Amino acid sequence: MTETAEIRSEVQGDILDVARRQVLEEGRGLSREQALACLTLPDERVAELLALAHEVRMKWCGPEVEVEGIISLKTGGCPEDCHFCSQSGQFSSPVRAVWLDIPSLVQAAVETAATGATEFCIVAAVRGPDRRLMEQVREGVKAIRAAVDINVACSLGMLTQEQVDELAAMGVHRYNHNLETCESHFAKVVTTHTWEERWDTCLMVREAGMELCCGGIIGMGETVEQRAEFAAQLGELEPDEVPLNFLNPRPGTPFADYPLVDGTEALKTIATFRLALPRTILRYAGGRELTLGDLGTRDGMLGGINAIIVGNYLTTLGRSAEQDLGLLVDLKMPIKALSQTL
Repeated sequence: MTETAEIRSEVQGDILDVARRQVLEEGRGLSREQALACLTLPDERVAELLALAHEVRMKWCGPEVEVEGIISLKTGGCPEDCHFCSQSGQFSSPVRAVWLDIPSLVQAAVETAATGATEFCIVAAVRGPDRRLMEQVREGVKAIRAAVDINVACSLGMLTQEQVDELAAMGVHRYNHNLETCESHFAKVVTTHTWEERWDTCLMVREAGMELCCGGIIGMGETVEQRAEFAAQLGELEPDEVPLNFLNPRPGTPFADYPLVDGTEALKTIATFRLALPRTILRYAGGRELTLGDLGTRDGMLGGINAIIVGNYLTTLGRSAEQDLGLLVDLKMPIKALSQTL
């Protein structure tokens, strides 16, 4: 039996009919095999796929869009060798090591809240936090909470159980720790730590009561089968939020010459991940500006996306907050209120 025949046998009928019954009506996410069937639909069926994903989003998540801003507390000089990342100290990327002071952190949080955002994520380029970083995060979270009404999230690398408990006690609302890619492809993306180490941190975060944000990057040389594998593994993990990034090849990194993801492939991926994760916050993150442009960004919002990062990313430029917020107005998608995320 060919692989295509195996897929058809597994889904037992047209995949969009199957998904309508299983995901839209029952709220059960796609399996790995079903996700692959969606990812390999002919291009002329992309509009149908996006429309179904939008229906799923509206039924199981509602029309609100969660808005988030991010800031780098500690930039560059990371000891890990994530092949996509210009913050690795092992590559010749033109990113210098910088620590942000607490007043600057608070100012960024205040400016982020002024856009209507409900989430502000503090990010550090590290393998995992040392005592100095944990103390600075503690100071920063306390100062932000005193200055502005916004949820504080963190992304500080791999954690110990003690650090997980400490962050939860600080009042950190959500922790971001991306798996980056599926288990079978991970060793071609990172060699200085394992997929299992990341998975373990995610489990500890979820069990500690913090919300878990866990996604990855599409376009790092993975096959379409591995994208389906990744969607299914995220479905098993059940994170509260999945940020979808598309590779923006950075100078000096091993992935510097990788091609951008095709726009149609990107839209298939967005819709498929929504069908695999019907109740999850699915967030537009890095690379969408290059991969999709303005029109594609709109299509993704109508194809399953229900959260965005406004402004710039850690080492790359994003769309202006005004552009994204204007798009939400055009699409009649209200910004999720802070009271709904607490």
